[in-house]
Amino acid sequence: MAAPGAWTNRLRLFGYTGRPRTNIRERLVPPFPEPGTRVWEFMGLSPVLAYRVAKAMGWLGPVLVAVTAGAIRFWRLDRPQNIIFDETYYAKDAWALLRFGYEGTWPDRKISDPQILAHPQVIPLSDTGAFVAHPPTGKWVIALGEWMFGLNPFGWRFMTAVLGTLSVLMLCRIGRRLFRSTVLGCLAGTLMAVDGLHYVMSRAALLDLVVMFFVLAAFGCLLIDRDRARARLAAALPVGGDGHVGPDHDTGSRAGTGLRPWRLAVGVFLGLAASSKWNGLYVLAFFMVLTVLWDVGARRVAGARHPYRAVLRRDLGWSVLSVVPVAVVTYLATWTGWFLSDDGYGRHWADGRGGTWSWIPAPLRSLWHYEYGVYQFNVGLHAAHRYESNPWSWLVLGRPVLFSYASPQAGEDGCHAASGCSQEVLALGTPLLWWSACCALVYLLYRWALRRDWRAGAVLCAVGAGWLPWFLYQDRTIFSFYAVVFVPYLCLAVAMMVGALLGPPGADEKRRIRGAVAAGALVLLIIWNFIYFWPLYTGTAIPIDEWRSRMWLDTWV
Repeated sequence: MAAPGAWTNRLRLFGYTGRPRTNIRERLVPPFPEPGTRVWEFMGLSPVLAYRVAKAMGWLGPVLVAVTAGAIRFWRLDRPQNIIFDETYYAKDAWALLRFGYEGTWPDRKISDPQILAHPQVIPLSDTGAFVAHPPTGKWVIALGEWMFGLNPFGWRFMTAVLGTLSVLMLCRIGRRLFRSTVLGCLAGTLMAVDGLHYVMSRAALLDLVVMFFVLAAFGCLLIDRDRARARLAAALPVGGDGHVGPDHDTGSRAGTGLRPWRLAVGVFLGLAASSKWNGLYVLAFFMVLTVLWDVGARRVAGARHPYRAVLRRDLGWSVLSVVPVAVVTYLATWTGWFLSDDGYGRHWADGRGGTWSWIPAPLRSLWHYEYGVYQFNVGLHAAHRYESNPWSWLVLGRPVLFSYASPQAGEDGCHAASGCSQEVLALGTPLLWWSACCALVYLLYRWALRRDWRAGAVLCAVGAGWLPWFLYQDRTIFSFYAVVFVPYLCLAVAMMVGALLGPPGADEKRRIRGAVAAGALVLLIIWNFIYFWPLYTGTAIPIDEWRSRMWLDTWV
């Protein structure tokens, strides 16, 4: 029987060239494609200048999208000129952190809110430590804006608007790295720029957008770490005599991936997310599983015959040590103001107490006792609220949250309707974007389950990290605006679906045109939908009839 090589040589006599050999290095780290210049040349630029402009769009495009997003987020940021929804807690606690390093005590909101908004302003804050339901980082972020501009609506909303704008820039770059496409990356950022929930949360002093920002930063760091680690693994693969780089069992099983500082950054950002609201802890668990599976995939492609065993031996320990302890230390560091205080709530609870755990420093035991009380409070929060909702309804926008409402009459606050107006701030995602995202998530499930597309798996993991844990607390009082944490990944899902509509790289001209028309129509409809609901996001006075026409579902009222 002829050897396989000899048989292949015989077939070549009849024109057989064999399957193209895959470059394993390119499979491990797909290169960014060269930017197209046809559009810029069509606009009259020379080929050299067109190439330079196309190359610069990797950063210029995301920056332009972010500047546009920032412009609409900072527009009349101080409106409405009152304390909306839970700003009554977080804006005040942020100011107390500035004053004392811990949360002080305020009078009842019916007393303190009017005093804060009065002219001259009265700040009825005492230094008695107050029990609060969330860790301090998100409030420290809000406090930075108050430090610059004072205890007023613009001051306490400034930093969330900054983070909302920066998150759009980050998402453009993250989408570019994920899809290897500047167009799809900028599309994802544009979609988030025109999402109503992200927009409203960027203009309110609440904690959830801060959590979203740090989680998104961690996701971006994970992507960079993935590319860097796989590039080192690819570089370690031996080159064959024909110059071809193929899989190698020894390299795939034993090669190290070097220092991974981006994983340390992941630990820092997830520590900051968890120290803003505890749901960041679930994200840490999901992302740890994700990065381990990425390592398994990398070693399998590199040639390891037992990739799970290789990851257990070479990667898992360092993965955990470079993320989890860093997140814990970061979390504790955010309590520095409380540790240095004498009057913070429960600060000296453990002083002089003995017992089994007396070997642990008293401040840490006091913090543990405080945090246990916070946990009991949060899981036991069952008070009925008019705008609470079940997480099953979040993706379809079943019950948005009303942040602010007023009914100005003709001649008041920009109202020109004889029958009066409605002036509302509603935490409602852009409907067509969210409903498109529901379809996109189904498409991503198909891509991940049946096509083993790691990009779809990454996006689904991030959506699950922000959404699925809330199903454990369906009896708790929870709200749909918590979903802002996974809004970026809904936008990535829609961008990936739009990329599929545009067609594969080898598609013919007619297929490309049809895909471009469908994709363009969808994106323009989403932008129009955001503009249509703009008055409900900004608290703009509109006639009652126009307000009713925007209440597409009865549950929105």
